[in-house]
Amino acid sequence: MANQMVFKRYEMKYLMDRRQRDAVLRAMEPYMSMDRYGHSSIRSIYYDTPDFRLIRTSLEKPVYKEKLRVRSYGSAGSGDPVFVELKKKYRNVVCKRRISLPLAQAEACLDGRMRMPESQIGREIAYVLEFYRELEPSVFLSYEREAFYDQSGSDFRVTFDENIRYRQTELTLDSDAWGKPILQPDRVLMELKTSGGLPLWMAHFLSRQKIFKTPFSKYGTAYRDIYMTEQKGVHKYA
Repeated sequence: MANQMVFKRYEMKYLMDRRQRDAVLRAMEPYMSMDRYGHSSIRSIYYDTPDFRLIRTSLEKPVYKEKLRVRSYGSAGSGDPVFVELKKKYRNVVCKRRISLPLAQAEACLDGRMRMPESQIGREIAYVLEFYRELEPSVFLSYEREAFYDQSGSDFRVTFDENIRYRQTELTLDSDAWGKPILQPDRVLMELKTSGGLPLWMAHFLSRQKIFKTPFSKYGTAYRDIYMTEQKGVHKYA
């Protein structure tokens, strides 16, 4: 799935402890398998305006919202491929469109030193850069992920994210994945991703276990922490 360039689906999020995560994994065994990337260390740099216009708008829960980020799976040097991703959400449907570029080219395109590739997705990203004008690297986010796919062949996927951290300094994908945690150590974020409804076995399991959807944004949670820290007069996390 890491090489897919266009996603259109529903994404449902659930915050849980490790005990609940283990129960979900047991319930998944007859139906799901770990995908070919298995465990991965995901790193993202979110682009925003100096006053965090994109994430502030997103947190107001508008009908339409969007985010722009650069993502790598593990550490990435200047010549390594990364994804430039434009993530949009209209009502409850998430549409993610991305292109793969060497890190140095991605950075040059995003800061205006080079033109985006001449493709439909490239033009969409270029439009967002032109529309907001002041976009710059704002927050580094990293986490450890385990991903699973549906053995029956549907597009249903399950991911578990742990050790979610952010920072506002050293905004590069070729550095260590250090930062300030945004969840308690025993907490896990599960995401269910599908273009249709949930499989009945998963819906029934979640209902029996009383595991309910939770509105949650990694970048949004990081921004709230940044805002609260600044309100208290504390310097940015470094």
